[in-house]
Order: sequence, then C-alpha cells, then structure tokens
Amino acid sequence: MSNSSAAQTGRKRWMLPVTLAGAVLALAIASWIYLGNAAQAMSCPAQGPAAQVIDAAATGELAALMGTGTGRGYQDMAFKDASGADKTIADFKGKALLVNFWASWCVPCREEMPALDAIATQYNSDKFEVLPINLDIGEGGLLKAQEFLAEGQFQNLPLYADNTFAAFDRLKREAVAVGLPATLLLDADGCELAVLQGPAEWHSPDGEAVVKALMGLRG
Repeated sequence: MSNSSAAQTGRKRWMLPVTLAGAVLALAIASWIYLGNAAQAMSCPAQGPAAQVIDAAATGELAALMGTGTGRGYQDMAFKDASGADKTIADFKGKALLVNFWASWCVPCREEMPALDAIATQYNSDKFEVLPINLDIGEGGLLKAQEFLAEGQFQNLPLYADNTFAAFDRLKREAVAVGLPATLLLDADGCELAVLQGPAEWHSPDGEAVVKALMGLRG
C-alpha cells in the first residue's frame, strides 16, 4: 500500500467516529429544542372528550371549527387593554373564552365583528366571554383599531391588542393558525378545546350551539 493510500485509510477511520459523534450531538440538540417547545405548548391535560363535544356542536355556519383538546394552553399569552395595562389569558381564569384575533385591515375580520358583538351581548357573563385581540401593528395601529370599534358602536367588544404580533406568531409557530381572522375556544383554565381558521357567522343558531356547548363544559 502506498503512503498516500495508507493516509487516506487512516483519515477515513478517524473521520467516521467524528461524523457519528456530530450526528448524535445534532440529534440531541434537536430533541432538546423540540421537547422544550412541546413542554411549553402542552401546558394542559389532553381533553379529547371535551373537544369532541365542541366538534359535534360545530355544524352548518360553524362547520369549519375543529375540536382539538390536545393539551395546548395559553394562560401566559400576553396582550394589553385599552389603557396599555398588561393582560394575559390567565386574568380571565374561570371563564370559558372565545378568543378572536382580528385586525382593522382584515376585511373578513371586520365583517365578522357585528356577529361577535351580538354573541358577546347575549352570552358574556361570569361563565363566558368573547375576548377580541387586535393585531394592528405599527405606530398608528392602536388608533386604527379604536376608530373601527368606535365606528361600529360595538357594545361588548372592548379593545385588547398585541401590536407586537407575538401572540399570533405563537399560533403560527405551533401550527394553530396561519391567517386572520382566527378564533380559539378555551376552557375556564385557558386550555384550547377548538380552533377556527377564518370567519364565521357566530350570531346564528349554529354559533349559539357552539357557545352553549362550550359553556356547558364548565366545572
């Protein structure tokens, strides 16, 4: 065997363990990142039966609503109220929530708001609340949202906002939603039971059936 052949054979022998070690390290890092994100996202117990109750009620106008109940929790999801005070989903503990993400530039969002206001007017209580979170970003974002709500004269849709877009980025990162409007149905502990991507006619018998099903799961 020539000197060059011997050198190449030796190089292959030590490169194989190094390559394998690198692959194992990369796999370990990827697993650590995945499990860390999963632990953060899955902060609730799985609730298959409860999600099935919501899913069964979601027909007609609400047929696109999907029961989930896989364990995602949003207790720490942060946003602000109209005064700029910090809020999280945990501040609404004890109430089942219809969390609607919207923006003033989103035409389907604007069209959906009167129905959401009607549902809020009819059902908001110590057991349930419609929680709209505005996602207008930029300097004038909050003003645009305020103007839209004032023009609509909505009685029960207060201004909550996240002009950092972090809340919705979280939904995209966890493959929950990709565009606006998007709606989460959460139980009284802030745990996800169902997801709707896109608008719906909430102020309808179909919408009311879903809200009643959600409220009926309390306790």
